[in-house]
Amino acid sequence: MDPTNGAGAALAQGQTQQNGESQNAGGYKLKFCTVCASNQNRSMEAHLRLSEANFPVISFGTGSLVRLPGPTITQPNVYQFNKTSYDSMYKELEAKDPRLYRANGLLNMLGRNRGVKWGPERWQDWQVGMPRMSHDKDLGSQGTEGGLVDVVITCEERCWDAVVDDLLNRGSPLNRPVHVINVDIRDNHEEASIGGRGILDLAHSLNAAAKEEREKVGTIAFDAGGAASRSAFDERVPDIIAEWQERWPHLPATWTLAWF
Repeated sequence: MDPTNGAGAALAQGQTQQNGESQNAGGYKLKFCTVCASNQNRSMEAHLRLSEANFPVISFGTGSLVRLPGPTITQPNVYQFNKTSYDSMYKELEAKDPRLYRANGLLNMLGRNRGVKWGPERWQDWQVGMPRMSHDKDLGSQGTEGGLVDVVITCEERCWDAVVDDLLNRGSPLNRPVHVINVDIRDNHEEASIGGRGILDLAHSLNAAAKEEREKVGTIAFDAGGAASRSAFDERVPDIIAEWQERWPHLPATWTLAWF
């Protein structure tokens, strides 16, 4: 993996408002989750871009461990999810070989990541619907405190498969619809940057449709997240993705409606 050099400096946490309800945020905002293998490159690039646009957003990885390139292909740097901060990874690699890890972009990537949130999290360990009050310093956290999102965007097919399989195994205890969309992005810094822009464009398109349908059914009913109140929006999503795909033909997309 060639890590991303990021999309720019992270915004201050105070710029995001509760569920995006502010003048700067432009009103109602869907809640997003971005997912890649190690919660390092592609998902974090998208996380940053969405948070900069005032979308509530969280991010995860689906791998068994966090893996970063090492001095050779057989010597990766391996870390545990949920237990190792981006800052500690940065300091460890800087101490090991600052020239190597600056040249391959790892230090720049980890520097960006530690400005977004504390450390990589694993999707399979996420307790959907459980409060995330300890993540108040994460960019994009305001609006996701309840542990729910409306859209999950993965960055490669195996991650999409892992998310969909995991949701099926959970048995839909909340009976709440969630759109799971895969945007296939090669795992290098240039493609992650392009993919982040594409995901942000898709988020704006989805959000515009959600705002329209929310006004029709009423804010309380739509925000409750039930299948009936969201059905008109859910039915529009495939067409929205198809239109988006015409604008981003080099980012193949796959979609399904799943359930929390």
